[in-house]
This record gives sequence, structure tokens and C-alpha cells, in this order.
Amino acid sequence: MNPTLIILIVLGFLILFASFFTVKQQTSAIIERFGRFQSIRHSGLQLKIPVFDRIAGRISLKIQQLDVIIETKTLDDVFVKLKVSVQFMVIKEKVYDAFYKLDYPHDQITSYVFDVVRAEVPKMKLDDVFVKKDDIAIAVKTELNDAMSNYGYDIIKTLVTDIDPDAQVKAAMNRINAADREKTAAQYEGDAQRILIVERAKAEAESKRLQGKGIADQRREIARGLEESVEVLNRAGINSQEASALIVITQHYDTLQSIGADTNSNLILLPNNPNAASSMLNDMVASFAATNQIGESIKENKANKKEE
Repeated sequence: MNPTLIILIVLGFLILFASFFTVKQQTSAIIERFGRFQSIRHSGLQLKIPVFDRIAGRISLKIQQLDVIIETKTLDDVFVKLKVSVQFMVIKEKVYDAFYKLDYPHDQITSYVFDVVRAEVPKMKLDDVFVKKDDIAIAVKTELNDAMSNYGYDIIKTLVTDIDPDAQVKAAMNRINAADREKTAAQYEGDAQRILIVERAKAEAESKRLQGKGIADQRREIARGLEESVEVLNRAGINSQEASALIVITQHYDTLQSIGADTNSNLILLPNNPNAASSMLNDMVASFAATNQIGESIKENKANKKEE
């Protein structure tokens, strides 16, 4: 076989092989001809002119994420680090702009994030930064969409994923939180003690009421028993005064017997002779008589004044 023919066949295969190329899914390839933009090729088997055409670059159409860490100062002069995650993608219809208008899209996005965050956070206090982190993310997304859409990029979402204040500030916030929890716990304990005291007072009041009722019932039965005893003694020919004296003396000896039965008792009954009960009864009778005389005198004086 002619060597020249072999060379031509090999060159033909090489040229044919160089004419075809593949583009992966969710990827776009930019074709240039002699350094000038020729076309954009998407996924699949593609054809180009060897030597004349070349693949200038490939751009991914997948959603990408860029994490940006910014340190800035809040309205109450607290330095804080924020981590902002930006999710973006190249617009399929604007691959040309994304490839030719912007060399370093990550640097461009980072610059805009810095600009927006350092404009928004200094307007807020530290507590508001935590509460309004979604507002910061929305402001970043709005600014980036306005700027990056001209370069063929679409901002899918922005998230403030971390807020890290200075270590001393975090320690102070933890102390404040612990103090608030201790205050809440103390309030709950105070309420529990108050309820316990109120319930204890109610129980004690109920106990006193029942105790008083028991004492009243006891005294009523004692009085009824004394009345029956006096009636029995009267039927035996003993008058009321003598019967009362006999009952008092009997109770006196019952008390002494009860005291003597308890070996640990330290009670001393004064006076402790048998005449004490009789003297007590005589004093009581004399007091009753004097009280009755005073009452009768007062009634007579009132009657005389009415007649006048």
C-alpha cells in the first residue's frame, strides 16, 4: 500500500475524530472560530470544524453555592461575624453574558454581599440582627439579582446561616439568659410556696373550725350531764347549791386522779386541798348574787327615769 495513502487515511481519521465532541448534561460549551465567538452548544454529541473551531470553555448550569463570611459592627457597637450562603446559577439563555462579561463571578458576588451586609447590619442592634436575619438575606438577594442578572446569573436564594458575636458578648448573653431563667424559676418557686401556704392556712382554718365544733359539742354534753346530775341530786333531797358543790368536788378529785395517773406530768394544781373546791363554789355563788343585784338596780333606775 502506498505510504502517502496511509498517511492520508490516518489524517482523515484524526480530523474526523477531532470534529466530534460531547457536552455533559447541565453544561454549555462555548465555541470560538479563530478567537471569535461562534456558537453555544448544549448537552449531547456536537460537531465542530477541526483547526478552525475550538472549545473556548464550558459553563455549568447547575445551582452553585457560595459561602461568604463578613465581619461588621452593629448599632450598639458589637462586632459580629455573619455567614451568608448564596445559591445561584447561570441562566441558560444568557450563557454568552456569563462567559464573556464576567471573569470571576464568585468575587463579584462576594463584593455585593459585603456591600449589602455592611450597609444593613450597622442599622440594627445585636438582638435585632438575630431576629431580622431573614430581612438581611432578602436585602442581599434583591441587590444581587439586580446586579448579577446583567451578567447572566440568577440568584436562587440567600441565607444568613450563622451569626457569631464576639466571645465576650456571647458570654454576657449567656449570663443574661441564665439570669432570666433563674428569675423565672424563682417566680415559679414563689408561686408554689404561696399556694402551699394558702392551702396550709385553709387546712388549719378547717381544722380549727372542726376543733371548735368538737369543743362546743363536748361542753354541751357536759352541761347536759351536769343538768341531769343536779336533777338526780334534787330528787334525792339535795338542793341545787349543795348539788353544785358536790359536783365541783367530784370533778376536783377526778382531775387529781388524772394528773396522778400520768407519771411525766409537771402540772401543779393550786390550791390542792379539798376545801378549795367549796371555797371556789362559794366565791362563784357570791359573784352571781352580786351581779344579779347590780342588774336589778340598773333596771329600777331605768324604770324610774321613764316614769318621770
